[in-house]
Amino acid sequence: MLLQVQHLEVNIAAAQVLRGVSLNVPRHAMVGLVGSNGAGKTTFLRSVMGLVGAHAGKMIFDDADLGLIPAHRRANIGIGYMPEDRRLVPGLTVEENILLPAWATTLPNSGTRLDQIYLLLPEVAAFAGRKAIQLSGGQQKLTAFARALMVSRSLLLLDEPFEGVAPVLAQRLVDVLVKLKEKGLSVLLAESDSRYSSSLVDHLYVIERGKIQAE
Repeated sequence: MLLQVQHLEVNIAAAQVLRGVSLNVPRHAMVGLVGSNGAGKTTFLRSVMGLVGAHAGKMIFDDADLGLIPAHRRANIGIGYMPEDRRLVPGLTVEENILLPAWATTLPNSGTRLDQIYLLLPEVAAFAGRKAIQLSGGQQKLTAFARALMVSRSLLLLDEPFEGVAPVLAQRLVDVLVKLKEKGLSVLLAESDSRYSSSLVDHLYVIERGKIQAE
């Protein structure tokens, strides 16, 4: 098992957001986490990345206790994360945004990985020299996706990858995810519905009000 999360509890301010969440991501598998807005999907992903602290529970990634690994080191161990709101740096170019996590983690062979990303996403290569502030919403989504791929050697976390994009772009992302799955990358997709990913996922978890309701 690549990622094992057991009885995770997270409080934000006075509110308990995650209530004993347990979820597994097998190696070379694609897992869906589906729930309505506010159900706890984003908080779960942010917990895996160390961006919010856990009140209780355990997270094991590739046999290592994530609780012992600082947030700024989690990209180093092969976890890539695409947040729902993209979080691009407006004044940097697309290529600079993609390379940011490689610079921050001193990732070796970043040039080779960038070439591989451009082969996978040639449309991103086409606007690589543009500033992020000049991009459309769909182009921003693709850039954030590419940036997450830069460090996701083992696990890719995607928060609402299909939300707010045209059906053509959503299908394009599905096609890319199929290729990543064939390459053996493990992916955790957090979504409001599984319309686009239902044919991709090997396991599906349903979360509501901070609890897993079905698997």
